[in-house]
Amino acid sequence: MSSLDLLVNAGRHGRYDTPMRVNLGAKLKGSAQVRLSEADTGRPIPAQVDGEELVFILPALGAREERRLRVELGAEGHKHGGVKLADSAASGLAIEINGKPFTTYRYLPEGQFPTKARPFFYPVLGPGGVGMTRNYPMRADVPNEKHDHPHHRGLWVAFGEVNGTDNWSEQKEHGFQKHRAFTELTSGPVFGRFTETLDWTSHQGRKDCEETRRVTVWNLPQDARLLDLEVTFKATEGPIHFGDTKEGGICSIRVPSSMDGVATGTIENSAGGVGEGECWGRAAHWVDYHGQVEGQHVGVAVLDHPFNLRHPTPWHVRDYGLFGANPFGHSYYKSSLLANGSYTVPAGESLAFKYRVYFHRGCAKRGDVASRWNDYAFSPSVKAAE
Repeated sequence: MSSLDLLVNAGRHGRYDTPMRVNLGAKLKGSAQVRLSEADTGRPIPAQVDGEELVFILPALGAREERRLRVELGAEGHKHGGVKLADSAASGLAIEINGKPFTTYRYLPEGQFPTKARPFFYPVLGPGGVGMTRNYPMRADVPNEKHDHPHHRGLWVAFGEVNGTDNWSEQKEHGFQKHRAFTELTSGPVFGRFTETLDWTSHQGRKDCEETRRVTVWNLPQDARLLDLEVTFKATEGPIHFGDTKEGGICSIRVPSSMDGVATGTIENSAGGVGEGECWGRAAHWVDYHGQVEGQHVGVAVLDHPFNLRHPTPWHVRDYGLFGANPFGHSYYKSSLLANGSYTVPAGESLAFKYRVYFHRGCAKRGDVASRWNDYAFSPSVKAAE
């Protein structure tokens, strides 16, 4: 058994429960398991091997603080829970965190909550196990829920004009996202991940493009949940044209009706905007939607990665509960510099987007959404100690 030390520096921002990666190259080759600890105190830190990278959750670290961590290669890891993925032909891909349900990815055309047009996550359970997405149309028996927009299903990916196809609604002639295969299903103590290939098609079955969807769920404490969504469009059938329409969200959520902005909810963004009037169509690093669900004050934020096209993205976020990142609908936005937001991916090329979805307690301030965005955009530095 061999060991090495890492130095982690928080940089300008305080950190807590921050997902981290460090490439250790050949040092990790053949090490299916590792033990990670604070070098000075011996405090255990959950760790997971991902190819040539060591992945872990960094505990609290003050701004500009540095900490030495010890990696023991080949040693049995510390005992703790983790993220488990389990695929079922009846219901879909179930995801648990430390033995508790988090969400199920519904990609099947038949079975429980079948997909009519495209895959979605439902239910999504946040802090305290409360449901963070509207139940309708998967369930129509929940009191006091709105029954509008049946294509707003949980947490999903969609857009309203792709090569002339409406891949947003479920109205006549809508398009489809067809699951082809999972190319990866990973469970582990620090994260769980799936990678999926899909075809985006017209209503008649014409293939418009391919998508690779990668979702990572992190093992954070019960009061917080983090889901990373990576969407890569591949122009396999010729150019991909994304039209200028407000009807879409590459990362979309429909929040519970009790949390709507016209009920107990509040919309906030990174620019200080509050409410639909100050957040809809406005560019922001993140948007947070919070309110009362099952007697608890909870919120969900979507963080736009700085490498995304047209970052910071404008947001299609409404008081009636819709919440999505839409980088293309610029002709509808109040504050856009683009008269036309359409975009074409040349044949043979790709366009990728990354978002982090953060479920938390309280408002954006209590949930410290700004710090979570800093973790995502400006990760702490980590390197092998000399």
